[in-house]
Amino acid sequence: MTGLLARTEAFVRERMHGDGSGHDWWHVHRVRSTALRLAREEGADEHVVELAALLHDVWDHKLHGGDDTVAPREIRRWLAAAGADEATISHVCEIVAGVSFKGAGVPTPMRTPEGAVVQDADRLDAIGAVGIARAFAFGGSRGRPLHDPESAPEHHATFDAYRAGSGGTTAHFHEKLFLLRDRMNTASARRLADERHRFMEEFLRRFHDEWNGWS
Repeated sequence: MTGLLARTEAFVRERMHGDGSGHDWWHVHRVRSTALRLAREEGADEHVVELAALLHDVWDHKLHGGDDTVAPREIRRWLAAAGADEATISHVCEIVAGVSFKGAGVPTPMRTPEGAVVQDADRLDAIGAVGIARAFAFGGSRGRPLHDPESAPEHHATFDAYRAGSGGTTAHFHEKLFLLRDRMNTASARRLADERHRFMEEFLRRFHDEWNGWS
């Protein structure tokens, strides 16, 4: 690990320690591990991928408010102070600016292979068993109900509408999680996403059966 990567890891671990919303250091650790695996399979630059994966949530709007311009600006400042070169800084900032899901009706294409694998890794961590746990952790951290049978899921056409959403956590499965499998960028991620998607479908079926007292 280079000195820049080691400093970045230490910084992120300190910043994200103790988060209870599902966006803690261990989320970052998993995203980094998955992104590096995908990078090797897809031929992406592992140094850029690792930096972007480490920094992708540090200034995320969900955690700290503000808009989606805050993270790239702060990351640029931090990486410059840490001695990163301009090409790396620009690439990492571009990836972080575009990595997040912004609503069912909002395209979030990634221009480079590095951006594609970081986005895929982040989305893989949002689905499957860990993704289910994270969804309910985040909903609880925001005071959202587990399930609101009187409120239908929404198809958010804009980022502002997505950010303003306040439905139950089960609605989030339809508003985001079930959409992610088909929005993976790489063949490697699509293979991993398929089983995780099926697991979520079975979980939600069982959830609704128990909610209704059928099992």
